[in-house]
Amino acid sequence: QVQLMESGGGLVQAGGSLRLSCAASGSIFSTNAMGWYRQAPGKQRELVAFITGGGITTYAGSVKGRFTISRDIAKNTVYLQMSSLKPEDTAVYYCNAVKYGSRGYDSWGQGTQVTVSS
Repeated sequence: QVQLMESGGGLVQAGGSLRLSCAASGSIFSTNAMGWYRQAPGKQRELVAFITGGGITTYAGSVKGRFTISRDIAKNTVYLQMSSLKPEDTAVYYCNAVKYGSRGYDSWGQGTQVTVSS
């Protein structure tokens, strides 16, 4: 199982950009997927974007065209580049890693706060 640590959150004005990083304690090469989720106050956690082991990316409709998920396998790190941020993007952002199979896991980071001011 991998341990995940997010960083890069903060306060930004609407229209600004932030890049979140998710560093894994072990190799991400064998993960089936890694993703970013977010949870705003009073709301359920929702998927923002994920990238499969084969490098295929998927985005929530609300962030498509504004956010980009990427990974650096050599650094065991996944990124979320967020641009054109809106106040409704304000949330705690969590990193997730999933591996299927008998030695599978479903790991989560502790989250990083992103606040977008209007």
